[in-house]
Amino acid sequence: MKTTQTVLFICSGNYYRSRFAEAVFNHRARQLGLAWGAVSRGLQLRKRPAPLAPEAVEGLEERRIPTCLTGAHPMLLTVDDLVCSHLVVALKESEHLPRIARAFPGWERRITFWNIHDIDVEPSRTALPKLELMVSDLVDLLHSGCALGAGEVGPRTEF
Repeated sequence: MKTTQTVLFICSGNYYRSRFAEAVFNHRARQLGLAWGAVSRGLQLRKRPAPLAPEAVEGLEERRIPTCLTGAHPMLLTVDDLVCSHLVVALKESEHLPRIARAFPGWERRITFWNIHDIDVEPSRTALPKLELMVSDLVDLLHSGCALGAGEVGPRTEF
């Protein structure tokens, strides 16, 4: 099925959480024939030893999700990314809301914020299953045909 709509996942460095979410979403959407695809971006890129966090690679491999379902390398968020996406999810409200508000004024009101901790706060063995569940719930919601607006994608709960 051809992708017609895009969900954008945002995290700090586009190295771990957002890339994992992108691959999980794309895998699950393909399984269901959903006309949605995911991309991911970061708010600040840093030089890394590999294009994808080892924890994300391991988490995807454990789930038998190909790493090719995420971008080839980290990418910086642009206003064009925001404009071209039908749904935008930032993965940690306390980290990302202030940075998005500064860099892209007004967009913070149009983004759904989840609360998935980064690797320095919570180990991947507990954070990635939570993220996988939230992504799967989002795919299921989109598959059910529900119309979504900002703030309707998931709870703003702290894990």
